[in-house]
Parts: sequence; structure tokens; C-alpha cells
Amino acid sequence: MKLYFSPGACSLSPHIVLEETGLPYTLVKASTKTHQLDDGTDFYTINPLGYVPVLELADGRRLFEGPAIVQYLADQAPEKHLAPANGTFERYRLQGWLNFVGTEVHKSFGPLFNPKSSDEVKANAKAYISKRLAWVDSELAQRPYLNGDAVSVADFYLFVVTNWAKPVGLDIAGLTHLNAFRDRIANRPAVQAAMRQEGLLG
Repeated sequence: MKLYFSPGACSLSPHIVLEETGLPYTLVKASTKTHQLDDGTDFYTINPLGYVPVLELADGRRLFEGPAIVQYLADQAPEKHLAPANGTFERYRLQGWLNFVGTEVHKSFGPLFNPKSSDEVKANAKAYISKRLAWVDSELAQRPYLNGDAVSVADFYLFVVTNWAKPVGLDIAGLTHLNAFRDRIANRPAVQAAMRQEGLLG
């Protein structure tokens, strides 16, 4: 399998899952600025939408969208228990968390990375994200991970997007349960390996 990624972007989530599962893979870096691969290939020929992640299977089929990719990967290594079995209530709850992180948190960071955003737009985005993360913090007060007592692919997605708080000046220091959760995730060997490969750790 090939994972098309950009360092520190949301593609870090499936990268971590690949490390957690132990499945064989290769990384292909795709610039989010030039939309080219290191060999000069136009990334739009890989993903017409121009963004990462993209997972390419050995037979050439490609899977887009992080929440779909991480579930696919988890299902390739069921013994790792990174996603509940398909058809169970717990699996649907996991999909709910992936959807929440994607639509309520991930996408809300967009204005903070856009240099054209006004100060007012950025302030509104920070307020919105803070409110959503405060709710997540209250949920994590009740259990160690989003979906229960065991780590899941949703946890890695939340970890990745909350990594963006510091670069954009979003203060989450007061969210004690969220930060304890982030520490638990950050200390996992697979997470450290993926971040090191992307040049995010010294």
C-alpha cells in the first residue's frame, strides 16, 4: 500500500494507524502548496481534489478521505482492535466520533490556516473550536478514550487535529482531560514512529 501524505496534515492519522497495525506500506509525500510529488508528478492526477490522505492499494485502487481510510486499515488487522466489528453499535459510535472530529473540529481549523481570513473570522473559529473541544474534554473525563476503554482510530484523528492548536494560537491548556488524553496518545510507539518519519519529532 501507498499512503500519500503531507507532514503534520490530517494524513498523519492514517499514517499512525498503519504503524499501529504493522501493515506494510510506503509513504509518498505530496506538497499541499505545490500539489506535486517529489518526482514532479501532478498530485491532481492522484486525487482530483488535491488533498491528502490518499491510500493506494497494490491493485491500483485508491481510497480517499481519512475516516474511510482508517476504518479500512483497522479492518485489515482486526486483531489490533482499533475499530469495533462492523455492524455493532460500537462501530457506529466510532463512526459518529470520526464524523464529529472531521466536521466539527478538523474543518473548523480551516479559517485559522487561511491567510485571507480576517481577525474576526479567526476569533470566531477559535471560539467555535474551543466550545467543541470543551465538550470533548467533558467526555474524556468519563473514559480514557473517545469510544471507551480501548484506543481506536478516532483517537488518532483527534490527536492529529488538536496538534494544530499551538501553531494557530488556540489555547487548550485548560482542557485537562483532553491534554491527559493527548499525552497518552503521544507516548505510543506507533505515534512517535509516524511523527518521526514525517519530521515532526527531533
